Amino acid sequence: MTIVALAKVSIFGLAAEKQVVLEGLQALGCLHLIPLGPSEGTAAFAAPQPPGQAREALRYLMDVGQRRYQLKVDPSFDRQAVVAKALANRARKRAAEDRILGLRQHLAELAPWGNFRLPELGELDGQRLWFYRVPHSRQKAFQQALEELALPWQQVHASPRHGYVVLIAEQEPDQSLLPVPRAHVGSESPEELRLELDRAHVDLDDIEAEHEALSRWIFLLSKHLIQADAQAALRQAGQKTADRGHLFQVQGWMPRHDLPRLEAFVGRMGLASWAESPTSDDTPPTLMANPEALAGGADLVSFYETPGYRDWDPSIVVFFSFAIFFAMILADAGYALVLGVLLASAWRGMGRRPSSRRFRVLAAAALLFALLYGVLAGSYFGAPPPPGSFVAHLRVLNLEDFDAMMKVSLVVGALHLILANGVVAMRGASLAERARPIGWIAIILAGLSLYLGAGSATGRDLGLGFGGGGVLTILLLSSERPLDSLGSLLRRLFDGVASLAEISKLFGDVMSYLRLFALGLASASLALTFNQLAGQVYRSDVPLGVVISLLILILGHGINLLLAIISGFVHGLRLNFIEFFNWSLDEEGYPFEPFGKQETAS
Repeated sequence: MTIVALAKVSIFGLAAEKQVVLEGLQALGCLHLIPLGPSEGTAAFAAPQPPGQAREALRYLMDVGQRRYQLKVDPSFDRQAVVAKALANRARKRAAEDRILGLRQHLAELAPWGNFRLPELGELDGQRLWFYRVPHSRQKAFQQALEELALPWQQVHASPRHGYVVLIAEQEPDQSLLPVPRAHVGSESPEELRLELDRAHVDLDDIEAEHEALSRWIFLLSKHLIQADAQAALRQAGQKTADRGHLFQVQGWMPRHDLPRLEAFVGRMGLASWAESPTSDDTPPTLMANPEALAGGADLVSFYETPGYRDWDPSIVVFFSFAIFFAMILADAGYALVLGVLLASAWRGMGRRPSSRRFRVLAAAALLFALLYGVLAGSYFGAPPPPGSFVAHLRVLNLEDFDAMMKVSLVVGALHLILANGVVAMRGASLAERARPIGWIAIILAGLSLYLGAGSATGRDLGLGFGGGGVLTILLLSSERPLDSLGSLLRRLFDGVASLAEISKLFGDVMSYLRLFALGLASASLALTFNQLAGQVYRSDVPLGVVISLLILILGHGINLLLAIISGFVHGLRLNFIEFFNWSLDEEGYPFEPFGKQETAS
């Protein structure tokens, strides 16, 4: 839960050894380069991108149902040939899938007319069949028009909305004489289309088999792409150096704990270097360091913004607060168990990448909190536990008790913002920087005391005491102006009044946490509603009542669970990113991006 201390390092060497030095720094992988070349700030310093077609081919090959054995070494490997085959396979697969969809849709359109075959022209003495799909609202007008034309016709099928009519004529009747346009059924019969559909499925199977066969090149293609990536990064690094005759300079940011590695490299290569601490004019990148088990919080923080180098790392706070908020929004132990089973089944598959490993730990923590909160709320797929059971004794919250749940949500929100201001107060360097957040903490406590102790003298006295102390603290101590005259005192008071204008913002931010109660209640209410609907159908005389009630339960709870997951992610993150960050982070930074090589996944 710290932002790693960095040092600005400068490295000097001979221009003739520049490429070798850069390759060594890339292998070292701990230097965030600072552009020194003439192209600073231009598109030349965009993130290196491997060849676009090769990247598309790799993504396509990885999206295969069953991977073949991965070849680690093959001297005959031809990247361009593999890329060409993969992209051609993708194009053929898309065409085959589109063909199958088109044939299925055409067969569905022809189904109402039955299993017919269009006769040759000579079979009907030059007459042809014309097909019409007539809405029931226009059927009478259509029949009158046919009687006027004196053409033979037959209705071969009727659906709840349309009648399907075939008429015989040498030429297509004038469109202006009929109330509906002709249906274009094509020249192939349903039987011929079914044969084409079978052949299309066979072709798709062959294409998918080739796709699976090409998947044996995933490792080698990834390796070549990473090498291309590394070469592009080397070229860009060469543009970021300062070349001065026979010398060149490389400058960058490096974690202080990695300086011994750099010193060993410099000594081995015969280079000159020095390291210095960041000055007030510098804007170093931010590198957050967290325990591996809690590193998912850093991913959440970086998703919205990167804290400034001189700010603090809120990753662990966001990790646990997001888990708690998600639990309060899900608000059901049954849902938490279902998601827990799904996570357990995907646990091993999510361990292939560091980002996936971090996310699965975060998800496990959120579901554990959700299970505990659901047990405390006594909600199991929207149903309460049986009276007198063990889990019934664990129920201490009632989601339908609006007053109590509003208090819980507001207390959680107030504590969250107290924590935000407390961190700012601890990090404050001056009296004003510490006094302002302390004043806001006192005001939050005042509001809590007045709200929770409404009607009691103790609550009123605590509220007035905390409120008065907080207002005076902000009013008198939140300004950095020196107090050396009456005018400076008035200006300090004006600054304090301006700071107190944020009290409306504080009130709104605390009230935002009521969404925890509202969304949790909505989830529980929907679950209860689906249970009641399923119960009514089950107890009724409706045919297949058991099946229908089961479908209501499965579909209803599935939709409710999906909505709860979306709400939990969106609002669980929002309360951290908007309300918490607004009161705890002062500046936005940019991430530390080491100049290094990627690892090839086995």
